[in-house]
Amino acid sequence: MAPGRPTGPGRPLHHAYLTATTATFAGLVACQVGTAFAARTDHASLRDVGLAGNPLLLGGIAFELAFTAALIYLPPLQRMFGTAALPLDVLVLIAAFPVIVWGTDELRRWALRRHSPRTTT
Repeated sequence: MAPGRPTGPGRPLHHAYLTATTATFAGLVACQVGTAFAARTDHASLRDVGLAGNPLLLGGIAFELAFTAALIYLPPLQRMFGTAALPLDVLVLIAAFPVIVWGTDELRRWALRRHSPRTTT
């Protein structure tokens, strides 16, 4: 298959196109989960803030993940939104995205804490 081939319904690349766009959508959602945890503080580490300190945030994330799963795996919603079920290997890869986003921001905050001038009392 060459780049630029048609991807519409009934074409050989249609399922691959649906899977790719669905994986992109799921990846964006996963990155937003990491961003939600990272944005809870500008300077403190997650260890200081705690993982479960904001039940509304956890509820929002749970809803976001459940809604995303419904869009991806429920056939009526697949037809309506043009999504496709993702294979396990893709889900495992996408599951790492929140950790990467949060971990990168955690490193940034650590560097800021390490290099910020300390005040003496």
